[in-house]
Amino acid sequence: MILLETFQAVPATGLFSLAWLLIAIPLATSFLLLLLGRVSDSWGHWLATLAPIASFAIGLLLFLQMLGADEGSRAVTVHLYDWISTGSWNVSVGLLIDQLSILFVLLITGVGSLIHVYSIGYMAHDDRRRRFFAYLNLFIAAMLTLVLADSYLILFVGWEGVGLASYLLISFWAHRDSASAAGNKAFIVNRVGDLGLAMAMFTMFSLIGSVSFVDVNAAAGEMGGWATLIGFLLLLAACGKSAQVPLQSWLLDAMEGPTPVSALIHAATMVTAGVYLVIRSNVIYAQTPEATLAVAIVGTVTLLAGAWIGSSKDDIKKVLAGSTMSQIGYMMLAAGLGPIGAAFAIFHLLTHGFFKANMFLGAGSVMHGMNDDVNMRNFGGLAKAMKITFLTFAAGYLAIIGFPFTAGFYSKDHIIEAAFESNIILGTLALLGAGVTAFYMTRLMMMTFFGQKRWEPDVHPHESPAVMTVPLIILAILSLFAGLFLNGWIQDWLAVPTGHEVHNTGLLHITPIGWLTMAVVAVGVFIGWYMFKDDIPKTVPQTKNVFAHAGRNDLYGDAFNEHAIIRPTKELAAGLAWFDRTAADGVPEGGATVAAGLGGLLRRTQNGYSRTYGLTLVLGVIGVALVVALGQLG
Repeated sequence: MILLETFQAVPATGLFSLAWLLIAIPLATSFLLLLLGRVSDSWGHWLATLAPIASFAIGLLLFLQMLGADEGSRAVTVHLYDWISTGSWNVSVGLLIDQLSILFVLLITGVGSLIHVYSIGYMAHDDRRRRFFAYLNLFIAAMLTLVLADSYLILFVGWEGVGLASYLLISFWAHRDSASAAGNKAFIVNRVGDLGLAMAMFTMFSLIGSVSFVDVNAAAGEMGGWATLIGFLLLLAACGKSAQVPLQSWLLDAMEGPTPVSALIHAATMVTAGVYLVIRSNVIYAQTPEATLAVAIVGTVTLLAGAWIGSSKDDIKKVLAGSTMSQIGYMMLAAGLGPIGAAFAIFHLLTHGFFKANMFLGAGSVMHGMNDDVNMRNFGGLAKAMKITFLTFAAGYLAIIGFPFTAGFYSKDHIIEAAFESNIILGTLALLGAGVTAFYMTRLMMMTFFGQKRWEPDVHPHESPAVMTVPLIILAILSLFAGLFLNGWIQDWLAVPTGHEVHNTGLLHITPIGWLTMAVVAVGVFIGWYMFKDDIPKTVPQTKNVFAHAGRNDLYGDAFNEHAIIRPTKELAAGLAWFDRTAADGVPEGGATVAAGLGGLLRRTQNGYSRTYGLTLVLGVIGVALVVALGQLG
């Protein structure tokens, strides 16, 4: 085993010293478009599209330099400036470019660039297109900050930036009440997870006085029980950003944003952040079997929950959203298996970025040709009307179900095999998830592209323009063939940052678990085809099937939050408000009322008549005399 804390990052030289441009270019472009306003409406989207392409070019050059470097010198630190310096406490701003972060850079900027190009066509008729592209650039810059940070504190800056950008993009069409509510929901739910990351950092500060990855990794072995607490807090943070149970409720509502936003969130940015956090913190998790097992359990529960939801929805984007929950669950399961699964988690994260971006953008292409309709019960027969969209979407479909030798076949099957090696229960549930994935994705294909036409009378499906289909073709190629290039290589590449040397297998090597997985997938495909090969009703059939009803209602996640969290919180707030009014404010206000009443009574004696004052003076003298006399008698 290779321990992460044993390697030392080298200071940046040459091109690596300019790595800050990766973040600066899209960030500066975002601010420029927002500051220029309507002046840049006619060309702002082109400038915004060039920004991630430029960052991708820089990232690719850095990656090529790292390929030619020795394994021990591939990790590079870039010191930017000292942020906080007081006494012996110093917090610096810096970047860490290593084997793990550079893969995320290429995914974020590469897939992000394709999504920008696609958006030029998709958002062509939106009056606020320039602002939309500015927000996309902000999203890219925030995610790059997150994955390139050399400390948890700088990571947290990017973490919050991603949260802000997601809020702006999910609620981009805020004139729709549903979009506004979805943006608020995503922002609020993620604040719960953010609290976990903040508390984890506070704990690190109190234990070792630092939150840099190097210092935390070096001290992880001496944390004792605190490592378990930090591990659970980091898991809470990951659940928020990566939409894992129990903080998954925001993800399906996020489909209210424009479809390129869904592709960016689900494929290249936000939902991958939680997986990155857990993998980056693998030295901490190596000290705590309890927290590591919790990561695996959360991932397993979520992969089944997402598949369940995906099997029940008729909204094509929400089927894909449930699928994202499920696939991220596979990554979290792999991350929870320890060093043996970490490389597989990143492997699946990359291939998922390709085929999920492909399918979300493909769904947007379908919507483009169907007057923005998302109800699959109004589709059918689109394979002939939208041939490029169909063929590219089919490539993503084959990849996600794990068709032999596609990208998903290699990445997801590795996770299932590793799960069986670790725990037969986890392996069995992961295998079940693969079968359900094959079912609901076949259901989507049958309802959308095959069977009878169920189009609305005013709909005339047509293929999308080249600016939208070219990114689909590129992503389809990656969905089919990326696994052939990444399998084996990626395990070696990530050996140091994941802390484990994986024994690679050939492209044609299939284990008994692999054959079993293919058999289960085939069963899922057959059931999906058989159930939806005939005419599909345009209205949802009335059924007492509790499983279907639960899936259509997102497994009652919103109902649970309403009754278990929102209503009790409102009641508690109302009770505190009553206490504040009656006790906290009532006591001083009551004293003030008494004082005001006494003042009113005394004020009546001040009537301005000299005879009243004289009488008062006489009575006062008599009163004093009586007191003195009684004192003498006593």
